[in-house]
Amino acid sequence: MSVSSLSEKDLATPSRMHDDTNSPHMMKPAQDTEHGEDEHRFEWVELVRIAFVTLAAAAVWFRLWEPFPRISVIGIVAALIGGYPIFKEAFENIVERKMTMELSMTIALLSALAIGEFFTALVITAFVLAAEVLEGFTVGRGRRAIQDLVDFLPRTVSVRRANEVVDIPAKDLQVGETVIVKPGGRIPVDGLVLGGQSFVEQAAITGEPMPIEKLRGDAVYAGTINQSGALEISADKLGRDTTFGRIIEAVESAERSRAPIQKTADRLAGYLVYFALGAAILTFIVTHNIRSTISVVIVAGACGIAAGTPLAILGAIGRAAHQGAIIKGGLYLEALAEVDTVLLDKTGTLTFGTPQIREVISADGFTESQILAAAGIAERKSEHPLAKAIIARAVELAVPVAEPDEFSYTPGRGVCVAYRGEEILVGSRALIVEHEVRGILPSNGHGVSGASEVYVARGGGCSASSASQMSCVRRRRLRLPRCARWA
Repeated sequence: MSVSSLSEKDLATPSRMHDDTNSPHMMKPAQDTEHGEDEHRFEWVELVRIAFVTLAAAAVWFRLWEPFPRISVIGIVAALIGGYPIFKEAFENIVERKMTMELSMTIALLSALAIGEFFTALVITAFVLAAEVLEGFTVGRGRRAIQDLVDFLPRTVSVRRANEVVDIPAKDLQVGETVIVKPGGRIPVDGLVLGGQSFVEQAAITGEPMPIEKLRGDAVYAGTINQSGALEISADKLGRDTTFGRIIEAVESAERSRAPIQKTADRLAGYLVYFALGAAILTFIVTHNIRSTISVVIVAGACGIAAGTPLAILGAIGRAAHQGAIIKGGLYLEALAEVDTVLLDKTGTLTFGTPQIREVISADGFTESQILAAAGIAERKSEHPLAKAIIARAVELAVPVAEPDEFSYTPGRGVCVAYRGEEILVGSRALIVEHEVRGILPSNGHGVSGASEVYVARGGGCSASSASQMSCVRRRRLRLPRCARWA
């Protein structure tokens, strides 16, 4: 497992976004399905090779078939077949004049065969092959983390062409086309809303704690989730040009980068190989024991230094990406050792972005159940995140929520419904003032801070106010706003 092969080959080939031949804007992993299948078959070949060498070592140990007294046919054949990848890479390192662990282990392996230590040679071979497989698994995990990010984007999109909505592969989408995103779908492009109204969950891109209402002219981002209504979006940026695409490129660049500690590990690994060879020569001069000499070469191997450091960094970056944390490179990962203060964004770290009712304040002595019943009627058909919080609180308190007779929604203000001849308003203070409701409570009238307010008015009077904020269980603190004002 040479450092050069790991850092220059494996770290240079995690799944990269490249241009599709039919669309210069779409992104896809460098490892396509066929490449993934080839890699999978390659892993199985290596596992079979390790199993073969292990069984051969057991056969040599128990002397199952020894036609010659001083030569083990099984040992020689298994060492040559199993050690072929090691010998090949060692030869390449000699041509490139690089001192690597493959070269060191090849010297030890051939030396062991030369003195008749066939079992030892097979153990060395199995060890190096197993380390190579573990290295491949670690690199593959980083690649899968990137693939998980790529899979966030839809593979097919709905576009409006010739006044018709048709589904096409994402790779065929062109800049300037109009994309239709249905409720619950992921937005495939960066662009502006041309039509429709909805709430979009964009915490992964902007860090907003709750879904944001999107109207005509508002910007939306690829990889975010359309939660309620259908949206028509202009495809202004595609693939790698989107904000989401740049995030993926940052992860790929991080996996290909080399931290300063890796350069130190490379240098120390080279020194250790030379030291091992020098110590082996000294051992032979002092002891004249070839077995002791070869043992020094074997034991003083630098696999841990050479491969462990880049593998640890690569594995950490891949694992972090899988958990939603983007680390730009090994340099920044290494710098964490000196960090004494951490600043955390809210969504997904300190908060869950799910509002909950914290407090209900009544202006005229109405009970919380009465306030929630009125608010629930108005919000029954609403997709707003605060509406869901009100409905959830009503269900929790077993407050019945009836269907409104008429429903009207004003973006940015709230809802107005009719129920059994009465008008119910639920929304911002501006909505209540606009309808000239009397007895409005002052904003944050009871000192509730850091919370959104929702006013509720029924039958012409503002009857309650509620603001909510709560703490979360499970390791994270949840700080959420929501409210209901009433008079």
